[in-house]
Amino acid sequence: MAKQTLNDRTIKALKPAKPGKRYDMMDALVPGLAVRVTDRGTKTFTLVKRFPGSANPTRRALGEYGAITLEQAREEARKWIGLVHRGVDPQAEAERRHLAEQRKRAGTFATVAEVFIKEKLSTERRGHECERELRREFIPRWGNHPITEIDAADVKSLVRETKARAPAMSREHLILAKRFFAWVIDQGDYGLEHSPCDHLKAKALIGEKRPRTRVLNEDEIRAFWRACDRLGYPHGDIGKMLLLTGARHREVAQAPWTEFNGTTWTIDAKRFKSSVEHIVPLTADMVALIEGLPRYNSGGFLFSLSFGKRPTDIGERIKREIDTLMLSELKELARQRGEDPTAVELKPWVVHDLRRSVRTQLAGLKVPDHIAEMVIGHGKKGLQRVYDQHQYLDEIRDALERWNARLRSIVSPAPANVVPIKAAG
Repeated sequence: MAKQTLNDRTIKALKPAKPGKRYDMMDALVPGLAVRVTDRGTKTFTLVKRFPGSANPTRRALGEYGAITLEQAREEARKWIGLVHRGVDPQAEAERRHLAEQRKRAGTFATVAEVFIKEKLSTERRGHECERELRREFIPRWGNHPITEIDAADVKSLVRETKARAPAMSREHLILAKRFFAWVIDQGDYGLEHSPCDHLKAKALIGEKRPRTRVLNEDEIRAFWRACDRLGYPHGDIGKMLLLTGARHREVAQAPWTEFNGTTWTIDAKRFKSSVEHIVPLTADMVALIEGLPRYNSGGFLFSLSFGKRPTDIGERIKREIDTLMLSELKELARQRGEDPTAVELKPWVVHDLRRSVRTQLAGLKVPDHIAEMVIGHGKKGLQRVYDQHQYLDEIRDALERWNARLRSIVSPAPANVVPIKAAG
């Protein structure tokens, strides 16, 4: 066989073989490397070598000229020759690398997270919330990273970034990361032996957890209600329902129509925090709000952006929009009172603070503590939990009606020149 130092000009000048024939042009620089030319003019780099397991030299293709360059063919041929000298079959090595790459892709954070969502979170009451955070915060950041290459620095970076914009959520993200990596280790399928969260402490990373005491004052409640008016369906109506009922965010946002019968809202035990059925008597204000909601044939959720197929909630973007609208309303209230609107600020608050605000208002209305606690879904305590099985629905309804009346007076106060008429004594 002809042998010479190959170059691109030489290879391009090679003529097609005679019909039904093929010929080889050997490279003088790399032993065994050749260009095989067919009768159609196809030029393929090959390596002629005695490969492991074979008694005679055989020819194997490295790649077609044009698909790979001459330099790439020489580099690959040298690698193959080195493997052969060590007794390794290059094809077996290529297969091993291919399988390793497949395992690596199968072990990316995104792939494992999907399994976690399907096998773990789908069975949990709050699984939807955790899935939302995984898809919104974790997967976009780590999705293509092998699960074994995510370290403590990566977790700390995510938590600190969340802390800067939403301190309360940063703690939830750390908890979710710990749960996820602990689950991965328990599966034993992904090569992870130690969690990157092993030595991360919430107190050191985020700070001391302090009980929240934030409640919205009457101006803020009025501003929130008006902001909800401007938002409209579905997020404005979620906000109003939260304030009317004192219920938890997810209980309202994820509510299906099947839980409502016209006079009561019965939250399924699977959705309620205490894993027991919880009944909310519906006031006239709640019924009016519910009757004004759209009904979809394609899905059964009250509050949805997908025609009832999936529920929505007040996420970070909507919360920021509410804050902007509330601040505008608060400035307008200050202007109406003759105060400086530029001095008005909206103190930070979270959606859960609405429940505390309702509970505080109930106390101001002299609602007995045990009734006020049941209104917002806190269970009976101590011996009362065991011996008192009365549901107190009439008392809860009365408390909610009193609160809803008080809420109406806050969000739509009587004009200053109207003097209430006292009942005759």
